[in-house]
Amino acid sequence: MIARFEWLDPKSLDEAFAAIATEPGEKEGAALLKAGGVDVIDRLKEGLDSPSRLVNLRHIPGLDRIEKLPDGGLAIGPLATLARLDDDTQVRAAYPALADAAGHAATPNVRQAATLGGNLLQRPRCWYFRSVDFHCLKKGGGRCYAQEGENDYHAVFGNRVCAIVHPSAVATALTAIGAQLQVASAKKRRAIAIDDFFVRPDADIQRENVLAPGEILIGVQLPAPNPGTRTAYLKLGEKESFDWPIAEAAVRLDLEGGVVKNARIVLGAAAPIPWRAHKAEVWLVGKAITEETAGQAAAAAIEGATPLAHNAYKLPILETVVRRALLAAGV
Repeated sequence: MIARFEWLDPKSLDEAFAAIATEPGEKEGAALLKAGGVDVIDRLKEGLDSPSRLVNLRHIPGLDRIEKLPDGGLAIGPLATLARLDDDTQVRAAYPALADAAGHAATPNVRQAATLGGNLLQRPRCWYFRSVDFHCLKKGGGRCYAQEGENDYHAVFGNRVCAIVHPSAVATALTAIGAQLQVASAKKRRAIAIDDFFVRPDADIQRENVLAPGEILIGVQLPAPNPGTRTAYLKLGEKESFDWPIAEAAVRLDLEGGVVKNARIVLGAAAPIPWRAHKAEVWLVGKAITEETAGQAAAAAIEGATPLAHNAYKLPILETVVRRALLAAGV
């Protein structure tokens, strides 16, 4: 049963900061931010959150913007929906990996409501974490039930403490692109490189990102693409029409003279954070993208995996989506 809460509808960021400020005697998390509401509603139903105030951000002007920056990059507000990101000509032309990640998340109906910020900041979808019947590590318990339980869809990297996979498709693409996140509180604003934004369970079991209490994600900035920049995103799920991914890959290649000058290769549905395949990235530099080099880089991308009892099948799938993403970006 969902507990009673106060609904607040701020019309500016200042009003939103005031609404989420912790009042004397309140515990942290008394106020909960809502964008599209897709994950928030689930968490309320599941008893993961019991806020005293629900703060709706949907009516704050400017938070749904998609606009070109003076340097040629793109600024996107956290309230831009996944459907808009999929359809926007600027996003699709310069950052097809992001457009495809947004366009393959959930269902068409959900994409009309789900937002960029909400997708980035959603909580893990591990069934042990979401169930009231399991007091797991992330909820202050003493064990990760996925380690020896039903772990078919769980992490194959960085999974020794907690085996969640990061649930955000757009996070995988934005990490490959090298986005920067703009966050703000009532007192200051700061920019965070996306590589520094997500928190692994072995660093802090109860957090997934570095947002501080009182901070709100107010924007995402994408770097200006170079003439040789190419991006691609691929997802594989059991049901292609609608399903959480078994494996994702997003890549960014900076090509010069037909060879790779710089590469970013990111695995999704593979680890508690979007997982950079650093060894494969370094190996690709100076090489042309061919069937052979894409295959070798994909093999390097899954080195060091630590699959659990029931999810080793993910490794050849991850290898395949990385190889195909590299070939798609290298065209």
